[in-house]
Amino acid sequence: MIMKEKREKLFSEFPPVSNEEWMEVVTRDLKGAPFEKKLVWRTKEGFNVQPFYRAEDIEHLPTKDVLPGQFPYVRGTKADNNWLVRQDIAVQGDIKQLNTNIKCVMERGANSLGLHFVDECVNAATIQEMLAGIDLDKLEINLYARRDLTVQLIEATKEALKALGADLGKVRGSFGFNPFRHTLGAGVRWSEWVETSVEVLKAAEPLKQFTCLSFQSVDLVNAGAYIHQEIGYALAAGADMLAKVSEKSGKSISEVAERIRFEMGIGSNYFMEIAKFRAIRWLWALIVRSNDEKASERATKAVVHAETSRWNKTIYDAYVNLLRSMTETMSATIAGVHSVTVNPFDKHYNPKGSDFSRRIARNQQLLLKEESHFDKVVDPAGGSYYIEHLTQAIAEQGWKLFLEVEEQGGFAKLANEGKVQEAVNASNEARHKAVATRRENLLGTNIFPNFTETATEETRAIDNSKVEGKEITALDKRRGASDFEELRLATEASGKTPKVFMLTIGNLAMRLARSQFSSNFFGVAGYKLIDNLGFETVQEGVDAARKAGADIVVLCSSDDEYAEYGPQALEALKGEMPLVIAGAPACMEELQAKGIEHFVHVKANVLETMQKFNELMGIKPRSSK
Repeated sequence: MIMKEKREKLFSEFPPVSNEEWMEVVTRDLKGAPFEKKLVWRTKEGFNVQPFYRAEDIEHLPTKDVLPGQFPYVRGTKADNNWLVRQDIAVQGDIKQLNTNIKCVMERGANSLGLHFVDECVNAATIQEMLAGIDLDKLEINLYARRDLTVQLIEATKEALKALGADLGKVRGSFGFNPFRHTLGAGVRWSEWVETSVEVLKAAEPLKQFTCLSFQSVDLVNAGAYIHQEIGYALAAGADMLAKVSEKSGKSISEVAERIRFEMGIGSNYFMEIAKFRAIRWLWALIVRSNDEKASERATKAVVHAETSRWNKTIYDAYVNLLRSMTETMSATIAGVHSVTVNPFDKHYNPKGSDFSRRIARNQQLLLKEESHFDKVVDPAGGSYYIEHLTQAIAEQGWKLFLEVEEQGGFAKLANEGKVQEAVNASNEARHKAVATRRENLLGTNIFPNFTETATEETRAIDNSKVEGKEITALDKRRGASDFEELRLATEASGKTPKVFMLTIGNLAMRLARSQFSSNFFGVAGYKLIDNLGFETVQEGVDAARKAGADIVVLCSSDDEYAEYGPQALEALKGEMPLVIAGAPACMEELQAKGIEHFVHVKANVLETMQKFNELMGIKPRSSK
């Protein structure tokens, strides 16, 4: 009887709590601190995120009652979540072996291929040999070639499929023709894009289940674009293709829309990435329907392929990339995308990858399917007050940018003027500054580096330089970690590794905390760290530093003790090596007046500080050698 009563109490409904009551509790706990300043997050997308959301926060949303598979497809374009597992493969070399490799990856779970052709392989014989003996009913094929070879690739594909006895109207796939990709990436104007797009569309007509016009907004993500920029520019590019290709070809808006595919990047902002994919389906459906009231269902359903991005990937502590790509893949699959490419964790410094890294990349998706059952739940994010709010907010910001682009003449015009690239590059620069000051963290690179790690031959060969456009500005695709990687690579290339000695003294808790902080600070540049448990006197610590052959001494103590220990350390060192104060004590100005120049603390620009120390240590940037 007692247990029954307890169960009843346990499962009884909680009494309703109003928003005012919640705010009353929060305000009390803040103890006078301003709510907006302490708990409200201002995103880089231009909107605020509240610390909590309730059912009433989504009551006004126009999509709250939409089901999966229903217009405008915010909850997905179909009534299931069985996305395609794509693996990218280079079409070159021994084609017979390539055929064997394709069969192998299919046996291991891939049901979509990204086939990237070198020029000499764009022919029917190669494609026929590559696809021989493969059940095309179980596979989506996505083919990529140089833009001026796309029509040739389409014709070769049709010829090869006929030779294989395939039904051209049933084979599924795409041609990755993006009329803007070269302009964005290489800074080369292209005025004939509409005419070529029409040729591509006409050539691909018999392949009814193929898309043939693409926009790889993943390139923008790899260049550091914010989420609203990816959405806004992707929609603008798609709208440009819709309007101009339709007009030139005589095809309806609906017919052109059916042949468009978006290939988007996946960033590291987990919940916002989920919202991003939901938002672009919603907005694309509205764009197509507004331009063609009789648009087919297929036309209004955005085909969205997702690819893990490279901007946040690193060459040091590269296995952390596995964690990054896993959460990225989770975002995309929860959001209900058409297909996903998980790039190998080492792709950015080893383009071909290894058997191991490619297998792990493929298995990341299989784990989500077979063990986590992500493919068994349709729109698991649906109804989340937070994600529904994010979807609405991101959609609004993306739509705002889309309208701005339209008002300025459309995507093609702005891309050919370099304005799209300039806007994205400005975001990249802002994010690089955030990484430099640790407002955006890259584990293993600008924070908590692996002190014992050294670069491999592959990572030493990496080029972190900025691409200069040939005619106009090109996208700056330097990864967020590139500046810090250059610091560390320069240290290793110099042949001399500065030794940083932690002179720990005084308050136990503070000296330990600051020693750890300073080790991570100097460790990002590949310096050798010498930590200590503590010294009784400053002189004892200085003597130990000399004995250890230190190049830099970092004084680690409490703010109150620096006024005493700082001048003592400076005098004891006699200018033999730089003295660094770990922290930003109230007495900083007094210490500076006595000749102490260097301070490391949480508000410091880590990158600029370590660049100066490299210069002080005689370590030259790799580019200057």
